[in-house]
Amino acid sequence: MISPEERVQNIVLIGFGEAGSILGADLVAAGYDVSMYDILLDDAKSRADMLVRAERAHVRPHDSFEAAVAKAQLVISAVTASSSGDVAALAGQHLRAGQIFLDINSVSPAKKQSSCRAVEASGADYVESAVMAPVPPYRLKVPMLLGGRRAESVASQLSRIGMSAQAISQEIGVASAVKMCRSVVIKGIEALVVESMRAARHFGAEKQVLASLNETFPGMGWDKDLPDYLISRVAEHGRRRAAEMREVARTLQDAGFTPTMAAATAQLQDALVDEMRARGLTYSKEEKFSWPAFADALSK
Repeated sequence: MISPEERVQNIVLIGFGEAGSILGADLVAAGYDVSMYDILLDDAKSRADMLVRAERAHVRPHDSFEAAVAKAQLVISAVTASSSGDVAALAGQHLRAGQIFLDINSVSPAKKQSSCRAVEASGADYVESAVMAPVPPYRLKVPMLLGGRRAESVASQLSRIGMSAQAISQEIGVASAVKMCRSVVIKGIEALVVESMRAARHFGAEKQVLASLNETFPGMGWDKDLPDYLISRVAEHGRRRAAEMREVARTLQDAGFTPTMAAATAQLQDALVDEMRARGLTYSKEEKFSWPAFADALSK
């Protein structure tokens, strides 16, 4: 078992999408031995692109989950919500006592609890993490809330690595509940703005609507970049955010609440991505996002 005083050196990322590749590159830059495995390496169509991504981040790729985690002290799971349980099941088969499995996926408390049972069957330690902000602007310093019986010692380790982690509970599920309940508001606002601004643009009323919002909620940026930012998040990550909102809906259902807003948010996010695809529209990180131009393109 890794003690709080011992320095974690060997880190593996399972999942090498946006979050995984950013964390990997920053950990390498900080002097850590970092490797990765992503299921896309198993697909001949996506393997080359994934290898290029790993090379750019100076992260060593592995051809199997088993090979990736064999010597790792810290395993970070950064996959899709739908794949998180499968990765935990693999961890239960291939990890061993002394290894730490950090689950940063945005899923329900019940799914985190199930993953914990799978991982800890191997003797390894499971720690849940709720990532509380978008990774790209914060990168390695993205704020995380940790839960689990090793949460405090792992928070100390991650702080030593250069990450921003806070242990909030020894119970699995509390940190994820914070994330899920917060997402009802954050992603709900994004969905509301998409719906409101598209309709306002249709009627030529967007200036007046935004002026009214700015008067009611001053200082938020309704008269500046806030609408662009909120709508761009759905345009860029709508499918992934819809999957997270379905996890939010499950969280609410598990607690005995009807997920009216969460379900509607997921539906809008998926629908926007479907509409973009039907119109042949893609989100470009290379161009400054303009919500009016985006709305006009969708309306053609």
